[in-house]
Amino acid sequence: MAVSLAGTVAVSTSPASLFAQTRGPVQRVVQGRVLSKSDAPLKGAIVYLKDDHSLAVKSYIADDSGGYRFGQLSSNSDYEVWAEINGKKSSTKTISSFDSKNLFSIDLKIDTGS
Repeated sequence: MAVSLAGTVAVSTSPASLFAQTRGPVQRVVQGRVLSKSDAPLKGAIVYLKDDHSLAVKSYIADDSGGYRFGQLSSNSDYEVWAEINGKKSSTKTISSFDSKNLFSIDLKIDTGS
């Protein structure tokens, strides 16, 4: 007697995998400091974060230590981050959707000429 299992499918779902399916996409955080060429914090610098998918731009004013933070970012978008102060601009850093990290620490340096 031959037994056929062609139509049989076994599905095993653990509580952990059910939780992973229902909690949605993982959110990312980009944070860091805005610094002068000599590593002094640049309080009041404006940090920009551009979503390359939607082209939306968010901004943040650096705190007393030059710190900034952008949270709740999609892991499905690429981002560009840069800072400006007194007409001077840092280089632009890119965050790829292919990077699996969820926390990015990026210091932005601006040559203020002083």
